[in-house]
Amino acid sequence: MSFEYKLLNKIDSPADLKQLPIEDLVEVSKELRQFIIDVVSCNPGHFGASLGVVELTVALHYALDTPFDKIIWDVGHQAYGHKILTGRRDVFHTNRKYGGISGFPSMKESEYDSFGVGHSSTSISAALGIATADKLMGIKRNVVAVIGDGSLTGGLAFEGLNNAGSGKTDVLVILNDNNMAIDPNVGAMKEYLVDITTSRTYNKVKNDIWNLFGKINKIAPNAREYAQKLENGLKSVLLRQSNLFEAMNFRYFGPVDGHDVVHMARLLEDLKSIPGPKLLHILTKKGKGFKQAELNQTRFHAPGKFDKDTGEILVVENEAQQPPLYQDVFGKTLLELARSNPQIVGITPAMPSGCSLKIMMDEMPDRTFDVGIAEQHAVTFSAGLATQGLIPFCNIYSSFAQRAYDQIIHDVAIQKLNVVFCLDRGGLVGADGATHHGVFDLAFMRHIPEMVVSAPMNEQELRNLMFTAQLGKYGPFSIRYPRGRGVMQNWETPFAEILPGTSRQLAEGIDMAILTIGHIGNFVADALDIIKGEGIEAAHFDMRFVKPLDETRLHKIFEKYQYVLTVEDGTIAGGFGSAVLEFMAANNYISHIKVLGVPDTFIGHGTQKELWRDCGIDAEGIARSAMSFFKSKIYSKAI
Repeated sequence: MSFEYKLLNKIDSPADLKQLPIEDLVEVSKELRQFIIDVVSCNPGHFGASLGVVELTVALHYALDTPFDKIIWDVGHQAYGHKILTGRRDVFHTNRKYGGISGFPSMKESEYDSFGVGHSSTSISAALGIATADKLMGIKRNVVAVIGDGSLTGGLAFEGLNNAGSGKTDVLVILNDNNMAIDPNVGAMKEYLVDITTSRTYNKVKNDIWNLFGKINKIAPNAREYAQKLENGLKSVLLRQSNLFEAMNFRYFGPVDGHDVVHMARLLEDLKSIPGPKLLHILTKKGKGFKQAELNQTRFHAPGKFDKDTGEILVVENEAQQPPLYQDVFGKTLLELARSNPQIVGITPAMPSGCSLKIMMDEMPDRTFDVGIAEQHAVTFSAGLATQGLIPFCNIYSSFAQRAYDQIIHDVAIQKLNVVFCLDRGGLVGADGATHHGVFDLAFMRHIPEMVVSAPMNEQELRNLMFTAQLGKYGPFSIRYPRGRGVMQNWETPFAEILPGTSRQLAEGIDMAILTIGHIGNFVADALDIIKGEGIEAAHFDMRFVKPLDETRLHKIFEKYQYVLTVEDGTIAGGFGSAVLEFMAANNYISHIKVLGVPDTFIGHGTQKELWRDCGIDAEGIARSAMSFFKSKIYSKAI
């Protein structure tokens, strides 16, 4: 029997929600949670985070006047309920699909999405900017940042708190405390929040005081101001420490039950009348309302398709016979290398499961480090380790490595430290869209002196590049590989060093040369078959390195071939093809060259195959560009 959405089906905007009596918010929350379960179980997306903030989402849109009032979500994993309540219920089934709505808040998608997000720790700074602009323009409205305790480990969050606390700007920060990011949170901030939330004596006394003075407030307008002062004294006595947020000049409220939607709505209404920077600390459970997601929060962060009744994750047929995920090849290879090389250590900013560092972490916990959502720290921490002779493998998703660009240059490259950057999710990643595509790393790493920039075409090449990097002879070393599966069943082959700046020829041909970097080179075999049917014979070269380039090979290529095609799963501007063009110009070659890759625009969401097709870097696109060199589809030797 299907679930009936008696209230949710009548809510086309927050204005409809606000027409309901406050007691109905409990039922709205129940229906909203079930709607997310029903849709995401068959159309995969980020699951547990949105379930955890259902009541908060309902309460926010009930108490605030959105879209005039502004809600800024951190990361945006948790914004599905927000999208459903703000006019996107009937198109929510297109979430993350090609041509459908984005999996993250997007300003171009809806006026209710006050700030576009996808990476963590940005909400407080953005909210402060909006609130400050309002102040300058004389606009009076509520501005709310919703940030998880995982995102609070990012340095940008503290920069925002520090700046907001230095003024009197009206901004509310809601700290959604569930003790989880994707994996369990780590670090001193986690321990601090646990200390606050587990002090039962303090919380009981604080709530009693607040409720008492709330009643008195009706006849004495300043009563709650005195309650706040009394509460501050209690904190230092009962918690044995000052409140960090109040030390930063935030008025602190909480912690409160983030799943009590009626209480939350009333509390948010009260907070609207309190000026200045405020922080509301709420306690929630990631995956709330779906038993399996509550019990296995990491697995149900983004579980793929699952049975909504049993919670069983639906495995792709014959998955065991498929090639491995690149991330698992990294994880297993790193452990294998670490067993024989005691200098190797592993570092990740809050993604031990996502990048498969957990494989080494389970066996060697003292040599692996989850530093929290803090990419800048991850890089400089790695640099510090390297100064003492260790060999850090710093694994960061390509799009997140953008956040640590200065540290890569200033702390690693200038000092020529042997830090190995393993950039997972390089290239177009699919459904996560523009905020997560790892298309810039080849270009921004290539510009950095002393940096080796490489990309393996398959699992064996990844293993050998990792083996080469851990030899400690080449300084900073970048290895990028894509999201998803490789191409080899038997990939656990003996290690072999790959000298930086060496390539390999994979196919012979007399008419033109196709130069590729990374996994995208696997599409060339099919492209060669297509163009061979048109009478074109092309040579294929897997270049392996963007920096240093195999100049010996390039000289031979440009001396022999009039037509050259480069292909990369990265930005055309400044990337691998640009490097080849620069080499050609510097050496006065006059071959005809085409550069294929990601164009100079932000690519949306869809499957990887759909996006490769749109960028013209799938087999058909490569073949089409190869044939376009010639005057007719049927190649003539006379051309």
